[in-house]
Amino acid sequence: MFSEFLVNKFIKDNTNIKNDAVRNSYGILGGIIGICVNAILFLIKLSVGFFASSIAIIADAFNNLSDAASSLITILGFKLASKPADKEHPFGHGRIEYLSALIVAFMVMLVGLQFIKSSITRITNPETVKFELIPFILLLISIGLKVWLSIFNKFMGNKINSSALKAASVDALGDVFTSSTVAVSFFLSKFTSLPIDGFIGLGVAVFIVYSGFSLVKDTLNPLLGEAPDPELVKAIQNMVLSYENITGVHDLIIHNYGPGKCMASIHAEIPASIDIMKIHEIIDKAEREISESLKIYLVIHMDPICIIEGEVKKAYDEILKLINEYDHIESIHDFRVIGEGDIKNLIFDVVLNNSIKINLTDDEIKENISSRIKSIHPNYNCIITLDKHFL
Repeated sequence: MFSEFLVNKFIKDNTNIKNDAVRNSYGILGGIIGICVNAILFLIKLSVGFFASSIAIIADAFNNLSDAASSLITILGFKLASKPADKEHPFGHGRIEYLSALIVAFMVMLVGLQFIKSSITRITNPETVKFELIPFILLLISIGLKVWLSIFNKFMGNKINSSALKAASVDALGDVFTSSTVAVSFFLSKFTSLPIDGFIGLGVAVFIVYSGFSLVKDTLNPLLGEAPDPELVKAIQNMVLSYENITGVHDLIIHNYGPGKCMASIHAEIPASIDIMKIHEIIDKAEREISESLKIYLVIHMDPICIIEGEVKKAYDEILKLINEYDHIESIHDFRVIGEGDIKNLIFDVVLNNSIKINLTDDEIKENISSRIKSIHPNYNCIITLDKHFL
């Protein structure tokens, strides 16, 4: 496979994809190949477009030129994103990769808008498109090159789990479709005098704008703070629970500071009776080993739990049964009973299910739960904290 040959030829230690330097090399190689292929395609299609007087082919040529510029910005993005953390940016520069993709997206949209205008002009003022066999064969060759580039970018993107390279693969596959449409319109121009070239050019231009808009959307999501990868969430939870004396987890929050650069915090439930130095050693070990294994920075907060028997266990079971009646409540945690005598405070956190929308304020939700509990245990006062689900 030619893609593997290029990787083995130009990337040292290419199997060590967890290494930042190796990952950076993959991104740079992908960018360089993208520049070379798209530059060749631009020259081929521009020459054919001018020779045949085809606005659709010229539009497709400049689409490839914008792809070459995209690859250049991708290289710069990988280089800048790999800069180490400093005083002004303690979490590193990983999000620059997203910003570079955002610049590329706006460039793509600008090219598309320009060719919408040019294509409309061609429809209203049509010109004859000259069909020749050699230029048509060159177009078919350019389509083959784009097919290979899509496969190459997908291979590289999957190898290092890079959203930028995966997006480049999808973009190249879209170009295969547009270029094929352009080739068909060029061939049909041999048989008709209708301004089909202008209409196909308009379709290509609209597709370019749509592709740019999709890239903007995909790039803004991680910048705004999208939900974390479910597989990463499951891996963190399962690994934390695998350690001795950790009986439950909650309040997992994951922050994304660029591809492969995540910081996570989680609350681990531990028995209240355990020796503090022993559990501290276990928590330290879990933080260190999980961080190294998943290539993240993990912080674990200890929550002592004392729900074993007696009044506390009975109160917990009753409230858990009541809470399960609410569809918009996912779980409870940090349950405690505080006070002496008949009057006691029940203190616990409630996790809301974000997928279920209800017309109640936070205070109304807490008041509703408190009233239900008060009807069962008049001597219990509820102190409830509402937790948001960040997953």
